[in-house]
Amino acid sequence: MYKPTDKPSQTCVQSPSLAKSLLGYAVRYLLPLALTVMLVWYMFKKVNFSDMMGIIRNGVDYWWILAAMGISVLSHVARAARWRLQLRALGIRPPFMALCCSVFGCYALNLVFPRLGEVWRCTYIAGRQHAPLTTVLGSMVADRLADTLMVLLLTILTFVVASGAINAFLVKYPVGRGLVDMVSDPLFWAAVVGGIALAWGLLYFFRHTRFVGKLRGWTKELWNGFAVVAKMPGKGRFLLLTMAIWGCYYVQLYVAFFAFPFTRELCADSGLAFGLVPCLVAFVLSSIGMAVPSNGGLGPWNIAVMFGLAVYGISDAQGTAFSMLQWSGQTVMLIILGIYTMLYISLSRKKEGADVLEGPKKPMA
Repeated sequence: MYKPTDKPSQTCVQSPSLAKSLLGYAVRYLLPLALTVMLVWYMFKKVNFSDMMGIIRNGVDYWWILAAMGISVLSHVARAARWRLQLRALGIRPPFMALCCSVFGCYALNLVFPRLGEVWRCTYIAGRQHAPLTTVLGSMVADRLADTLMVLLLTILTFVVASGAINAFLVKYPVGRGLVDMVSDPLFWAAVVGGIALAWGLLYFFRHTRFVGKLRGWTKELWNGFAVVAKMPGKGRFLLLTMAIWGCYYVQLYVAFFAFPFTRELCADSGLAFGLVPCLVAFVLSSIGMAVPSNGGLGPWNIAVMFGLAVYGISDAQGTAFSMLQWSGQTVMLIILGIYTMLYISLSRKKEGADVLEGPKKPMA
């Protein structure tokens, strides 16, 4: 017989939260995985697989691929150095190798769980240094905003120096024209402004609730980590390191051009600025493609590179072979760096545990 004191079934209580967590898991991880599979299927549908494998087996100089892999490590080290400037301004001083490993692990984890690497990166540093997680997250938001601004500037530069190639891309692939038309539509910007106004109104009218109070506290800590860039010492170094990061990204793709005969010809043609402009077009398109959530960029990055090379007469099979081999080289390097990161963290924790057991060392007499 039911009694008022009886507690409801544990299964009934937890089922809504369980369904919510499963839905969140599906959106975070299964959706990017499905998108990756769909885009890879689309890419290989456009090419003859045997032709692509023949290109990879014959005529590829793998030393250039190895050189591109090495340059990618330099870009991660530069990113760690740039992040150190932000964290020091916030009073957070982790060892530089810990910062490097946080970046290595971030990109390695993104190969399996897209976008989870950024969360782990901040959680690892915040936990290691006993710092507020939201403040560390704020510094990472500023880190990503700097990258977004660089992509915007590079896109503008590409439209200036390669307007003919961009127009050809938009004509050949109508999806590009669709994006331009959407951004040019006043209704799109009206919807953006309306969404911002709605969010502000909800926060204002419910400002006395507990949830909004917590949200304001989190937002303040997030802003402190974000705004530190404007007032921290070493803003010039921050700018130089940002240019170094994106310079490494560009150079590693340009170096890979010399690994294939068809892209090497673009570099040998002085009429195409020694391949600098074609590489810039492919580089900017691939950087924009990385905004699409997928496992390590697989799919959107490859298709974007393939589209960029197609503007200069590179066939779909050649473009796919180039993008897949370059992506595979970077992935192998990230796996190696991820293994190194796990070893570093494991040895660091063992050392910290040994120091705790030993206690403070006594001064020698």
